[in-house]
Amino acid sequence: MPTMTAAQRRDQAKREYDAFLAACPSRRLLDRLSDKWVTLVLAALARGDRRYSELAREIAGVSQKMLTQTLRNMERDGMVTRTVTPTVPVTVDYALTDLGRSLQGVMQHVKDWAEAHIDDIEVAREEYDSRQ
Repeated sequence: MPTMTAAQRRDQAKREYDAFLAACPSRRLLDRLSDKWVTLVLAALARGDRRYSELAREIAGVSQKMLTQTLRNMERDGMVTRTVTPTVPVTVDYALTDLGRSLQGVMQHVKDWAEAHIDDIEVAREEYDSRQ
């Protein structure tokens, strides 16, 4: 059996990713992507770079803790960049990376679908609940 380089092992593992398997690392990513705050941050940053305070005002209902946690996770995952400008007070700007922009288009469709079909979903929920 020939020896594989590290790059070859990574390529083979990548071909074997299967989110239906419990140990697949893509599951952690799917968990992150299913978070509503990620979707809303992506949508807000699609309109351009934003300061933390602008994001907090634009995304109604997000707590400071959740916004901070979401932005940190997205930065760690390579979807967002954080730029600190040494002003008084310090200015922090967030922007989508190329990776974030590639995901934003997909999540924009999910957001648009949710907004377009919420009435249908509410009717289905009411019908379901009335049968229970």
